[in-house]
Amino acid sequence: MEKGFDTEKYLKEQTKAILDRVSKFDKKLYLEFGGKLCYDGHASRVLPGYDKETKVRLLKNLKNIEIVYCISAKDIQNGRIRTDFGLRYNDQALKDIEGLKEHGLDVSAVVINLFEDEPAAIKFKKRLENIGISVYIHYMIKGYTNNFKLVVSDEGYGKQDYVKTEKPIVIVTGTGGGSGKMSFCLSQIYNEQKKGINSGFAKFETFPIWDLPLDHPVNVAYEAATADQGDINMIDPFYLKKYNKVAINYNRDIENFSIMQRIINSFPMKNSFISTYNSPTEMGVNRISSGITDDDIIREASKQEVIRRYFWYKQQRMMGIIDQNTTDRVKVLMRKLDVTINDRKVVEPARKAAFDAAKEKKGNKNIYCGAAIQLDDKRIITGKNSPLMHAESAAILNAIKELANVPDNIDLLSKEVINNIRFLKKDILNRVSENLNVEETMIALAISSATNPMAAHAVKMLKKLNGCEMHTTHVLKKGDEGGLIRLGMNVTTDSNFILNNS
Repeated sequence: MEKGFDTEKYLKEQTKAILDRVSKFDKKLYLEFGGKLCYDGHASRVLPGYDKETKVRLLKNLKNIEIVYCISAKDIQNGRIRTDFGLRYNDQALKDIEGLKEHGLDVSAVVINLFEDEPAAIKFKKRLENIGISVYIHYMIKGYTNNFKLVVSDEGYGKQDYVKTEKPIVIVTGTGGGSGKMSFCLSQIYNEQKKGINSGFAKFETFPIWDLPLDHPVNVAYEAATADQGDINMIDPFYLKKYNKVAINYNRDIENFSIMQRIINSFPMKNSFISTYNSPTEMGVNRISSGITDDDIIREASKQEVIRRYFWYKQQRMMGIIDQNTTDRVKVLMRKLDVTINDRKVVEPARKAAFDAAKEKKGNKNIYCGAAIQLDDKRIITGKNSPLMHAESAAILNAIKELANVPDNIDLLSKEVINNIRFLKKDILNRVSENLNVEETMIALAISSATNPMAAHAVKMLKKLNGCEMHTTHVLKKGDEGGLIRLGMNVTTDSNFILNNS
């Protein structure tokens, strides 16, 4: 894959910028981390060359830190899903916490924000406490953020659970936008001010990129990624007024800056950190543009991300998770970039594979699925469903055969292995569908590789599918979705429902 971003150069610049900011505050800095902390798939897709674990590496560079993880009670209750792994936000939180621990970074506390006695949030709190994680509750403040008198009082911020922290840098992260990170930070600063601690605040947001144009595709891709939140990129009016220069931010940060100014000015004692900043852009420490080495590659990658988002939101709409307005917003962004779904090169081949299968069998077209994979060298490999395996499984086998230069007439999977799995599914487990999904196909491939040298060689090619593009015509089954995520493929789907379980 062509690279347009230099992670090492960026890490050096970003680490320095954060440490410089810390030096401006004498006791404690709350650093709000936007986006995904572990495994930032969005950044790696729009910035080819960006290491998915860059933020974790950044935290290790900073060293003297502790981490607080925020999640919204509303997201827990509503079952909001993060598209990278297809996990609900509560499960994603656990995955992030475990991922950080594997990197030697412990989460000192989880804060459930916007709490109003949601049953699912209460259950999640108990689940966290049962595994030894400290959990704090921050309640919904009525009239937030208009009723400043209530917000900045012992019945507002003062009512929230105070999280005792020990390190000078407190990283505040969460599952995604709207998790209540800023509200938590302000509450902590309010309570610490009463304790005589003059805390500071800063924001670390990768996107939008403040020193790139408003309509740059990488910034448009950010709007697409947060379309379900209604985020809109804007010229920062505070920065423009102060410096007569254009800087890009987004609506919530701009709105929150005005609110923050009013809230901080309502604090019982004067706090110095807000006077450090003349604009929400200055409150940030974003140096991501320093790593861009090829703007053309970044632009094209960002356009592709907007198309992916359209398909992902379309699937979530069909599942009842989001409304039509979200997909409509992304359609507008696609028109803004002058792209269509056909600019995603795997869409039409996948549809054609399904059409050709139905035509060949002269059967109901709704029972035939197609899948297509685009390899790094731009070759398109397709697959279709059959009594033996799902379309996604067929496409993967065809792709690794192509990569391993295995002749088409040689089978990678032993018929005995396939039939034994089918027998297990149908006659032992009483499954309606007996054909193999992606996870089952990979297991069968591993077993066959013990006696089949060609299969053993092909198994090694699975790594080359990481980062490849894939499209399917039908809604993915769990065994397909999970397997494709683990392979690291960028999968989209037409979200059609198949009429049987083949």
